[in-house]
Amino acid sequence: MPLDATTLPRLSRADLMRMTTMRILPNLTKIPLFLGLMAAAGTLAWTTSSAVVEWTSYLALGYLWMSIVTFMHDATHHTLFRRRRLNAAFGIVAMIPVGVSFVAFRKDHLEHHRHNRSPRDPDAFTMGRRGIADMLLFYAYMVAGALLSFLHFNLIYPIRSFDRREWAMHLFETALKVAAGVALVHWALAHDTLSKTLALWLIPIFIFSLFNSVRFIAEHYNTPWDQGQLLGTRTISSNVVHAFFWNNINWHIGHHIYPRVPWYNLVELHQLLKNDIEDRGGIIDTSYTTVFLDALRHGPETTGRLAARLEARRR
Repeated sequence: MPLDATTLPRLSRADLMRMTTMRILPNLTKIPLFLGLMAAAGTLAWTTSSAVVEWTSYLALGYLWMSIVTFMHDATHHTLFRRRRLNAAFGIVAMIPVGVSFVAFRKDHLEHHRHNRSPRDPDAFTMGRRGIADMLLFYAYMVAGALLSFLHFNLIYPIRSFDRREWAMHLFETALKVAAGVALVHWALAHDTLSKTLALWLIPIFIFSLFNSVRFIAEHYNTPWDQGQLLGTRTISSNVVHAFFWNNINWHIGHHIYPRVPWYNLVELHQLLKNDIEDRGGIIDTSYTTVFLDALRHGPETTGRLAARLEARRR
């Protein structure tokens, strides 16, 4: 029988100290590597005369934006750099091309961690009554996640949740995005490359949003409702390519139990917690694609449908 999942597995003091110790070398290695790969893909897309090469470059850029955004995710937990201001600065700059407010994302995401897979979780839109609005939101997110995220984090969530200080930070960040966008368009117009510039910017962002929707849905869809961090999260062993380029975010149960563990320690953290996760009935799957296609087929969750599907899984 599974153990009580409300009591989370705990590391020894020595393991906890080692897992939460931050190191700069992994960031100094991978961040420049990914930025260099993005620069190379962007240059290739800009200069090639082959449509196949151009769109392959766009695909690579969209995939690599996941790398940058998962670094930004660590910045929300202050685990990318030791200094909080550096985490905030990285997050704000990283989100300028994506068009999403880092200040809003950070508050939303930390609220998601506090109330994971419960009625107070701001990210739990996959759970509802399967009404028309639920269906529209669920499937719209799969194909237009970038647009919905733009509206949610820049308008809806700040109006609903921000205090004066957060509004000031949000408006400052918005001003930076507007200034960067105006400067980019002005440069493109001056060089008669507006359509080419917008394609290089917006097509990879759209592709990124598709990858991000797959990842986001897979992390919590069809996990037990209102059962805490361990049961309400899915780890996906996936493959070494996703794990490398998406900075181990697939080892997601460990991250939810110990969000202060940096990305480069999540694999070891999973190994330390693996027996406890399995004993408590934690969900570990092997493929983002399989979970996403299952969500695409079955649509939004309800408590009744979820209970039936979890029982079928147990059997």
